[in-house]
Amino acid sequence: MDLQLNGQKALVTGGTKGIGRAIADRLADEGCAVGVCARTAADVEAAVEALKAKGVAATGSAFDVGDADALKGWIASAAEELGGVDCFVSNVSGGNGQGEAAWRASFDYDVMGAVRGVEAALPFLEQSENASIAMISSTAALEKFLGASSYNAMKAALIQYAGALAQDVGAKGIRVNAISPGPIMIEGGAWEMIKNNVTPLYEATLKDIPVGRMGSAGEVAAQVALLASPLGAYTTGANVVIDGGFTKRIQF
Repeated sequence: MDLQLNGQKALVTGGTKGIGRAIADRLADEGCAVGVCARTAADVEAAVEALKAKGVAATGSAFDVGDADALKGWIASAAEELGGVDCFVSNVSGGNGQGEAAWRASFDYDVMGAVRGVEAALPFLEQSENASIAMISSTAALEKFLGASSYNAMKAALIQYAGALAQDVGAKGIRVNAISPGPIMIEGGAWEMIKNNVTPLYEATLKDIPVGRMGSAGEVAAQVALLASPLGAYTTGANVVIDGGFTKRIQF
């Protein structure tokens, strides 16, 4: 299927590893010019070279997304280099933890990283004929998962923000959607660590997934690409759950 994304420009925060990297790769495979950012310069350089090898323009910058000025500056410079922004993907997360410091970090990265990114990207998105914003949330926002934590709460805030923002910017031709992955197996990621070190939790989680396996980052990326595509032009304000049936609520 041709997603009609050839020539579009996309920015992905945290685009060098895991789900973010899979999203950047899929958008590049569809013909998008892609900008990525992450903390580690070597990772950014490697990602940019790999994206360029797909035959598209690519750019990247190493900085901490919690730095508001750095994030806004990167979006402006990447938009100038690529010639605009059609799709902004807010993917960076502050992780999980207990205590006030963990809660503040989750708020600053998961929520404010999205808010600041959107504010910086909006002037460019308003000039696009196919503008979209995707916010990577989690099924941990939908049902109680493990303990009460900063990650779960902030991912829930992202869903609300995305839904309300969709109402605010829809008249400007900008679509906004949240994507909530369930357990996703990524090499070197959290679930691989759990499988190797907290095996009972891994096995119990796997048993609770009706399709019998964990998802892949590529499956999440495919959904992001579809939502960014003109083929997804009538989908906005949605929270797309990608979890193999892991959450037990009825999705309506």
